[in-house]
Amino acid sequence: MSVIEALIAALGDGSVEVLDLTTPLSRDTPILNLPAPFANTVGLSLSPVSNFDDAGPAWAWNDVSVGEHAGTHLDAPVHWISGRDGKSVDQIEPSRLIGPLVVIDKTAEVLEDPDFLLEPEHLRQWQEDHGMLPDNCWIIFRTGWSARGGNAADFVNADEAGPHTPGVSAAGARWIAGNASISGFGVETVGIDAGQAGTFDPMFPVHSFLLGADKYGVTSLCQVDRLPVLGATLIVAPLPIVGGTGSPARVYALVEAR
Repeated sequence: MSVIEALIAALGDGSVEVLDLTTPLSRDTPILNLPAPFANTVGLSLSPVSNFDDAGPAWAWNDVSVGEHAGTHLDAPVHWISGRDGKSVDQIEPSRLIGPLVVIDKTAEVLEDPDFLLEPEHLRQWQEDHGMLPDNCWIIFRTGWSARGGNAADFVNADEAGPHTPGVSAAGARWIAGNASISGFGVETVGIDAGQAGTFDPMFPVHSFLLGADKYGVTSLCQVDRLPVLGATLIVAPLPIVGGTGSPARVYALVEAR
Protein backbone atom coordinates (compact mmCIF):
# COMPACT_ATOMS: atom_id res chain seq x y z
CA MET A 1 0.00 0.00 0.00
CA SER A 2 1.39 3.41 -0.97
CA VAL A 3 1.58 6.32 1.46
CA ILE A 4 -1.35 8.03 -0.28
CA GLU A 5 -3.42 4.84 -0.26
CA ALA A 6 -2.70 4.42 3.45
CA LEU A 7 -3.85 7.98 4.14
CA ILE A 8 -7.07 7.49 2.17
CA ALA A 9 -7.72 4.25 4.03
CA ALA A 10 -7.09 5.95 7.39
CA LEU A 11 -9.49 8.76 6.49
CA GLY A 12 -12.07 6.20 5.39
CA ASP A 13 -11.92 4.07 8.54
CA GLY A 14 -11.75 7.06 10.87
CA SER A 15 -8.29 6.38 12.27
CA VAL A 16 -7.34 9.82 10.91
CA GLU A 17 -9.89 12.58 11.53
CA VAL A 18 -10.22 15.82 9.59
CA LEU A 19 -10.83 18.73 11.97
CA ASP A 20 -12.12 21.95 10.42
CA LEU A 21 -10.41 24.82 12.24
CA THR A 22 -12.21 27.47 10.17
CA THR A 23 -14.67 29.96 11.62
CA PRO A 24 -17.71 30.04 9.29
CA LEU A 25 -17.69 33.28 7.29
CA SER A 26 -20.90 35.32 7.43
CA ARG A 27 -22.05 38.93 7.60
CA ASP A 28 -21.71 38.69 11.38
CA THR A 29 -18.16 37.30 11.54
CA PRO A 30 -16.00 39.73 13.58
CA ILE A 31 -13.27 41.45 11.57
CA LEU A 32 -10.36 43.65 12.54
CA ASN A 33 -11.20 47.32 13.02
CA LEU A 34 -8.42 49.90 13.11
CA PRO A 35 -8.84 53.25 14.84
CA ALA A 36 -9.15 56.51 12.92
CA PRO A 37 -7.57 57.82 10.75
CA PHE A 38 -6.73 54.36 9.31
CA ALA A 39 -8.96 52.77 6.68
CA ASN A 40 -10.71 49.47 7.39
CA THR A 41 -11.53 46.40 5.35
CA VAL A 42 -15.02 45.01 4.86
CA GLY A 43 -16.62 41.78 5.95
CA LEU A 44 -18.70 39.45 3.84
CA SER A 45 -21.67 40.51 1.73
CA LEU A 46 -23.60 38.42 -0.80
CA SER A 47 -25.53 39.88 -3.75
CA PRO A 48 -27.91 37.43 -5.45
CA VAL A 49 -27.42 37.00 -9.19
CA SER A 50 -30.31 34.57 -9.52
CA ASN A 51 -32.25 32.36 -7.15
CA PHE A 52 -34.39 29.89 -9.13
CA ASP A 53 -36.26 32.82 -10.66
CA ASP A 54 -36.57 34.55 -14.02
CA ALA A 55 -32.89 35.53 -13.88
CA GLY A 56 -31.94 31.88 -13.55
CA PRO A 57 -34.81 29.40 -13.32
CA ALA A 58 -32.70 26.32 -12.55
CA TRP A 59 -29.81 27.78 -10.61
CA ALA A 60 -28.85 30.03 -7.72
CA TRP A 61 -25.63 31.99 -7.36
CA ASN A 62 -24.28 35.09 -5.68
CA ASP A 63 -21.68 37.75 -6.19
CA VAL A 64 -19.38 37.91 -3.18
CA SER A 65 -17.71 40.95 -1.66
CA VAL A 66 -15.24 40.28 1.13
CA GLY A 67 -11.99 41.70 2.47
CA GLU A 68 -8.81 39.68 2.03
CA HIS A 69 -8.38 39.74 5.80
CA ALA A 70 -11.91 38.81 6.93
CA GLY A 71 -12.68 35.83 9.14
CA THR A 72 -10.27 32.92 9.15
CA HIS A 73 -7.67 34.18 6.71
CA LEU A 74 -4.04 33.93 5.71
CA ASP A 75 -1.61 36.86 5.90
CA ALA A 76 0.95 36.84 3.07
CA PRO A 77 4.32 38.64 3.30
CA VAL A 78 3.20 41.51 1.03
CA HIS A 79 0.55 42.41 3.62
CA TRP A 80 3.22 44.23 5.68
CA ILE A 81 5.84 46.81 4.87
CA SER A 82 8.60 44.48 6.08
CA GLY A 83 7.53 41.93 3.45
CA ARG A 84 6.40 44.28 0.68
CA ASP A 85 8.92 42.77 -1.75
CA GLY A 86 7.97 39.23 -0.75
CA LYS A 87 5.30 36.79 -1.85
CA SER A 88 1.66 37.50 -2.55
CA VAL A 89 -0.85 34.76 -1.74
CA ASP A 90 -0.67 33.16 -5.18
CA GLN A 91 3.13 32.91 -4.95
CA ILE A 92 3.28 30.92 -1.71
CA GLU A 93 4.46 27.37 -2.37
CA PRO A 94 1.71 24.85 -1.49
CA SER A 95 4.31 22.80 0.41
CA ARG A 96 4.65 25.70 2.86
CA LEU A 97 0.90 25.58 3.55
CA ILE A 98 0.93 21.95 4.71
CA GLY A 99 3.08 20.91 7.63
CA PRO A 100 3.41 19.55 11.16
CA LEU A 101 1.24 21.29 13.71
CA VAL A 102 2.66 22.40 17.05
CA VAL A 103 0.33 23.66 19.78
CA ILE A 104 1.51 26.12 22.43
CA ASP A 105 -1.23 26.02 25.09
CA LYS A 106 -1.63 29.08 27.31
CA THR A 107 -5.38 28.83 27.89
CA ALA A 108 -5.08 29.01 31.68
CA GLU A 109 -2.83 32.07 31.54
CA VAL A 110 -5.13 33.89 29.11
CA LEU A 111 -8.11 33.18 31.35
CA GLU A 112 -6.32 35.13 34.07
CA ASP A 113 -4.94 37.85 31.76
CA PRO A 114 -6.51 38.58 28.35
CA ASP A 115 -3.41 40.61 27.44
CA PHE A 116 -1.11 37.62 27.99
CA LEU A 117 1.94 37.60 25.71
CA LEU A 118 3.92 34.64 24.42
CA GLU A 119 7.60 35.12 25.22
CA PRO A 120 10.76 33.32 24.02
CA GLU A 121 10.98 31.43 27.30
CA HIS A 122 7.56 29.86 26.65
CA LEU A 123 8.75 28.64 23.25
CA ARG A 124 12.02 27.35 24.66
CA GLN A 125 10.12 25.57 27.44
CA TRP A 126 7.92 23.84 24.87
CA GLN A 127 11.06 22.45 23.22
CA GLU A 128 12.43 21.27 26.56
CA ASP A 129 9.16 19.44 27.18
CA HIS A 130 8.48 18.07 23.69
CA GLY A 131 11.69 18.22 21.65
CA MET A 132 12.88 20.43 18.83
CA LEU A 133 10.34 21.95 16.49
CA PRO A 134 9.78 19.81 13.34
CA ASP A 135 10.73 21.21 9.95
CA ASN A 136 8.12 23.28 8.08
CA CYS A 137 5.89 23.40 11.15
CA TRP A 138 3.04 25.74 12.00
CA ILE A 139 2.76 26.97 15.57
CA ILE A 140 -0.83 27.25 16.80
CA PHE A 141 -1.27 29.49 19.84
CA ARG A 142 -4.06 27.91 21.91
CA THR A 143 -5.74 30.49 24.13
CA GLY A 144 -9.39 29.44 24.36
CA TRP A 145 -10.33 32.73 22.69
CA SER A 146 -12.51 31.11 20.02
CA ALA A 147 -15.08 30.34 22.75
CA ARG A 148 -15.91 34.05 22.59
CA GLY A 149 -16.66 33.89 18.86
CA GLY A 150 -20.43 33.88 19.28
CA ASN A 151 -20.37 37.43 20.64
CA ALA A 152 -18.52 40.10 18.65
CA ALA A 153 -18.03 42.41 21.65
CA ASP A 154 -16.55 39.62 23.78
CA PHE A 155 -14.38 38.48 20.88
CA VAL A 156 -12.90 41.95 20.28
CA ASN A 157 -12.83 42.71 24.04
CA ALA A 158 -12.17 46.44 23.62
CA ASP A 159 -12.32 49.39 25.99
CA GLU A 160 -11.13 52.98 25.77
CA ALA A 161 -7.54 51.68 25.51
CA GLY A 162 -8.38 49.44 22.56
CA PRO A 163 -8.71 45.65 22.21
CA HIS A 164 -7.45 43.31 24.90
CA THR A 165 -6.60 39.98 23.30
CA PRO A 166 -3.61 37.65 23.76
CA GLY A 167 -0.67 37.62 21.41
CA VAL A 168 3.10 37.58 21.16
CA SER A 169 5.67 39.99 22.56
CA ALA A 170 8.18 41.70 20.28
CA ALA A 171 10.88 39.35 21.60
CA GLY A 172 8.64 36.33 21.03
CA ALA A 173 7.85 37.43 17.49
CA ARG A 174 11.55 37.89 16.74
CA TRP A 175 12.23 34.37 18.09
CA ILE A 176 9.54 32.80 15.88
CA ALA A 177 10.70 34.74 12.81
CA GLY A 178 14.29 33.64 13.38
CA ASN A 179 13.51 29.93 13.70
CA ALA A 180 14.09 28.24 10.34
CA SER A 181 11.82 25.29 11.21
CA ILE A 182 8.67 27.47 11.39
CA SER A 183 6.56 28.24 8.31
CA GLY A 184 3.62 29.91 9.98
CA PHE A 185 1.77 30.99 13.10
CA GLY A 186 -1.93 30.58 13.83
CA VAL A 187 -4.21 32.15 16.42
CA GLU A 188 -7.80 32.02 17.64
CA THR A 189 -8.06 35.82 17.75
CA VAL A 190 -9.04 38.26 14.98
CA GLY A 191 -5.41 39.05 14.07
CA ILE A 192 -1.98 37.47 14.49
CA ASP A 193 -0.86 40.25 16.84
CA ALA A 194 -2.02 41.02 20.38
CA GLY A 195 -4.84 43.48 20.86
CA GLN A 196 -2.46 46.05 22.33
CA ALA A 197 0.28 45.46 19.74
CA GLY A 198 -0.13 48.97 18.35
CA THR A 199 1.68 50.18 21.47
CA PHE A 200 4.63 47.76 21.11
CA ASP A 201 8.08 48.51 19.69
CA PRO A 202 7.93 47.81 16.84
CA MET A 203 4.19 48.12 16.37
CA PHE A 204 2.49 44.84 15.47
CA PRO A 205 5.70 42.79 15.82
CA VAL A 206 4.26 39.46 14.61
CA HIS A 207 3.25 41.10 11.33
CA SER A 208 6.57 42.93 11.14
CA PHE A 209 8.97 40.12 11.96
CA LEU A 210 7.17 37.06 10.57
CA LEU A 211 5.93 38.47 7.28
CA GLY A 212 9.31 40.07 6.72
CA ALA A 213 10.92 36.65 7.18
CA ASP A 214 8.70 34.86 4.58
CA LYS A 215 6.52 33.27 7.24
CA TYR A 216 2.72 33.33 7.24
CA GLY A 217 -0.15 33.85 9.64
CA VAL A 218 -3.67 32.44 9.99
CA THR A 219 -6.34 33.90 12.24
CA SER A 220 -9.74 33.24 13.82
CA LEU A 221 -9.16 29.51 14.21
CA CYS A 222 -11.63 27.36 16.12
CA GLN A 223 -11.67 23.81 17.55
CA VAL A 224 -8.07 24.36 18.61
CA ASP A 225 -8.94 22.74 21.95
CA ARG A 226 -9.29 19.41 20.08
CA LEU A 227 -5.74 19.44 18.74
CA PRO A 228 -2.90 17.40 20.23
CA VAL A 229 0.19 19.29 21.29
CA LEU A 230 2.19 17.48 18.59
CA GLY A 231 1.50 14.92 15.89
CA ALA A 232 -1.22 16.52 13.76
CA THR A 233 -0.81 18.03 10.28
CA LEU A 234 -2.10 21.47 9.30
CA ILE A 235 -3.52 22.28 5.86
CA VAL A 236 -4.10 25.95 5.00
CA ALA A 237 -6.08 26.56 1.80
CA PRO A 238 -6.33 30.25 0.80
CA LEU A 239 -7.60 31.49 -2.55
CA PRO A 240 -4.60 32.08 -4.87
CA ILE A 241 -5.48 35.74 -5.40
CA VAL A 242 -2.96 37.19 -7.86
CA GLY A 243 -1.17 39.98 -6.01
CA GLY A 244 -3.26 39.29 -2.91
CA THR A 245 -2.00 40.42 0.48
CA GLY A 246 -4.14 37.78 2.15
CA SER A 247 -7.16 35.59 1.59
CA PRO A 248 -10.02 34.02 3.50
CA ALA A 249 -8.95 30.41 3.97
CA ARG A 250 -10.24 27.00 4.89
CA VAL A 251 -7.94 25.51 7.51
CA TYR A 252 -7.90 21.80 8.37
CA ALA A 253 -5.98 19.56 10.72
CA LEU A 254 -5.39 15.85 10.13
CA VAL A 255 -5.43 14.21 13.54
CA GLU A 256 -4.97 10.57 14.51
CA ALA A 257 -8.04 9.28 16.34
CA ARG A 258 -7.43 8.73 20.03
